[in-house]
Amino acid sequence: MNDDFSRAAGAPVPVLRLGDVLLVTLQGDLYDGTAEQLRQDIVESIAGSRVTGVVIDISGVEIVDSFLGRVLAEIAANARLLAAQTVVAGMRPAVALTLVELGLTLPGLRTALSTEAALELLGRVDATAAHGPRREPR
Repeated sequence: MNDDFSRAAGAPVPVLRLGDVLLVTLQGDLYDGTAEQLRQDIVESIAGSRVTGVVIDISGVEIVDSFLGRVLAEIAANARLLAAQTVVAGMRPAVALTLVELGLTLPGLRTALSTEAALELLGRVDATAAHGPRREPR
């Protein structure tokens, strides 16, 4: 096996803090061990920093299997117990169809089409600043 591939496969997923929100961006395939480590990292970050929201951007994920779906649901459940809301952003249509076909309802997860929309759901972005000034119809 190529050393570069094995490092990439085991590389941790960065968890960034933006004020009182954690931002996690998933890219490519997420291996089971990495997904489990991510769950633990997010829970520890919530508890240690008292954030109130978690945004998980999965726009770079092509396939979500039942294990990753369960991990996302567990992240949301753990976050909820620690008084934080979880929003999954950027879900591709194929991923949504797969989750439905697998019977995964992902309780406790809210969804948004983009990271910006997820931050709005959490009340972290001023809608005017995000979309520009509104123009009144003439």
